Amino acid sequence: MAALVCVGDRLAPVDKLQAGTGTYVRGGFIYASIVGLQQTLHEGTEEAVVQVVAKGAAPVVPEPGSIVITKVTKVSPSAANVKIVCCGAQALEADFAGVIRQQDVRTHDIDKVIMYDCFRPGDIVRAKVLSLGDARSYHLSTADNSLGVVRAKSLAGAWARMQQHPLLRVCA
Repeated sequence: MAALVCVGDRLAPVDKLQAGTGTYVRGGFIYASIVGLQQTLHEGTEEAVVQVVAKGAAPVVPEPGSIVITKVTKVSPSAANVKIVCCGAQALEADFAGVIRQQDVRTHDIDKVIMYDCFRPGDIVRAKVLSLGDARSYHLSTADNSLGVVRAKSLAGAWARMQQHPLLRVCA
């Protein structure tokens, strides 16, 4: 039976087995380089190889430059906190946090941006990943005509669709 291994798990010493796909060698030992199932090929021979086969598809993770769909969770005077729900056209299995800072909302009049006028909790926002940020969240930007609020909550509480037009966006 194949065992499930994680990245960095020690699989075997190099004098017993050869490193196969999904593995690497360091300090005389073979380690898993991907998450998956450990398999040993040609066991009991001199050509025995240990490999790791990915279990299912690789998870989608936002990367710098990716376009993401987010949901605003909290708005402060300097930033909007969001939950990333899609990366490109792929829904995410894990929760990723993001932050849209005041200086990343638009390209002009950055110092005049009022975050409460641009975002409200519950808004759906299309953004671009700028960087991985800190350990807690990705840094995102809406400073492009193709980015911004896609679906907004009105002051009355009813959902309203926003047009993707620079003159109709509050923060354009």
